Amino acid sequence: MTNSAMNPITEDDIANFLVNTPDFFERHAELLSAVKLTSPHSHRAVSLQERQAEMMREKIRALELRMMDMMRHGTENEVLIERMQRWVKTLLMTNNARDLPHTIADHIQHDFMVPQVAIKVWDVREDFKIEPFAQSVIDPIKDFAASLTKPYVGINNNFDAVQWLADPAAAQSVAFIALRATRPEDTPQTAAEQPVIGLLVLASPDPQRYYEGMGTTIIERMGDLASAALSHLR
Repeated sequence: MTNSAMNPITEDDIANFLVNTPDFFERHAELLSAVKLTSPHSHRAVSLQERQAEMMREKIRALELRMMDMMRHGTENEVLIERMQRWVKTLLMTNNARDLPHTIADHIQHDFMVPQVAIKVWDVREDFKIEPFAQSVIDPIKDFAASLTKPYVGINNNFDAVQWLADPAAAQSVAFIALRATRPEDTPQTAAEQPVIGLLVLASPDPQRYYEGMGTTIIERMGDLASAALSHLR
């Protein structure tokens, strides 16, 4: 009995032979047109050369799509950075501390195109307690805000804080960002341990604008910056 009968040649053997013998098709060029494969696109028989060309075109299309996707994300990031810079600049140029909550909410709504925004702050200095931003904050809302270790994003489940909005009934999806007491020396880790002093509410009539599992990096940064600005009220 021959060795070939005892150990029949497998597809892997053939594949390894072709990989390790790159000049095989140079010596047998006629096979490139003689071997017929089924095209997954037209379902007709094509030569090995045609199939290789199809595969190369598919790889090129995939690379083009990846490049277009990267360019799109790059453009979106540039727009977000520009909007964030404009918003921070506005906060820095707000001279009157009592105007800060309104400025924070108003410019988020317009610069970031959020349909509805509301903000409330508590534990403020005595002279600020009469301001609208420090009124109508019930204990359940404070408890809810204190429980947020990261922003809540998702469907509006009749949250009490939604009543702060101009049109609560239109809030289909919401984002809640806890605002914390901030010190200059705080790191992201120590800032998360500071007491909650307010709540920022973003809302949209689109149920998919804010959804569970979405990235929250941008709105977390908003919360950090808003918290720092609001330190002037304490």
